[in-house]
Amino acid sequence: MAEVLTFGEPMGLMVADTIAPLKDVEHFTRYVCGAEVNFSVGLSRLGHSVAYVSRVGQDPFGEHILDFLAENHIDNQYVKTDDTWLTGMQLKAKAYPGEDPLVVNFRKGTAFSHFDPKDLDAIDWTGVKHVHVTGISAALSQSCREAAGRLMDLAHEHGARVSFDPNLRPALWPDKAEMVRVLNALAAKADIVLPGVGEGETLMGSRDPEKIADFYIGQGAKAVVVKVGAKGSFVKTADGDAYESPGFHVEHVVDTVGAGDGFAVGTISALLEGLPLKDAARRGAAIGALAIMVAGDNEGLPDREKLEAFMESQK
Repeated sequence: MAEVLTFGEPMGLMVADTIAPLKDVEHFTRYVCGAEVNFSVGLSRLGHSVAYVSRVGQDPFGEHILDFLAENHIDNQYVKTDDTWLTGMQLKAKAYPGEDPLVVNFRKGTAFSHFDPKDLDAIDWTGVKHVHVTGISAALSQSCREAAGRLMDLAHEHGARVSFDPNLRPALWPDKAEMVRVLNALAAKADIVLPGVGEGETLMGSRDPEKIADFYIGQGAKAVVVKVGAKGSFVKTADGDAYESPGFHVEHVVDTVGAGDGFAVGTISALLEGLPLKDAARRGAAIGALAIMVAGDNEGLPDREKLEAFMESQK
């Protein structure tokens, strides 16, 4: 049985092969994307068992996603196939090194946006230790929002730890105030919150890592790990421990998409292995660094050998 559950929308991703406006690009390379996909792939490569809770369309992208999850040893038994609505997808431009690429989403009215919270009743909680949720799902529909909150509640009922990554996508929300209210309400259900400093500024009005941490601890979090870009992270617990965790040097940034998901992979995988939070944040920074060295959202996520070699090389 899976030790980790995650919930979100897997999508087909078409990445431009050349640097040009997307309207002029003739050739693309296909990938699978989604913050929770990246998280699942990263944990699986480190030897952790993960089950994905989602819905895809009965179409070629949906079929490919199911195959992709299986090939990456991710349990897809809770991924429903919808014969009415289509799988979501993205187009991504090829950017110059170090620049954020333009991403165009096709997510309105997708199969996942019609996720039924009642589908959560099918989950077998035997052996589940951890549930990871991001703020993206809540932006896609009211039913997804309800399902995200209910999954977090069910996790607590079954004794599983819960992590929450705000993963802000303002373009998916009709209203900023609603986004702030909903995401902070979800964060209040988590044991571990993983915001970035920019997200903190949007969600609670400050870029100060300690103030961000204090805000979410005040909402009930047991620990907050605030991502501070290349500098690493700031960690604070409800017990009052607080410290900075350094980042890793990256010589050549290829694609910044997926760095935050890599950070979540490193942090949660280390905690599953019983490592202290300080070491978990350090591993998070390492995998976040590796993720931005390649194109594609999850191609840079390492196996254990590559991770250990990278961390050893930067001591």
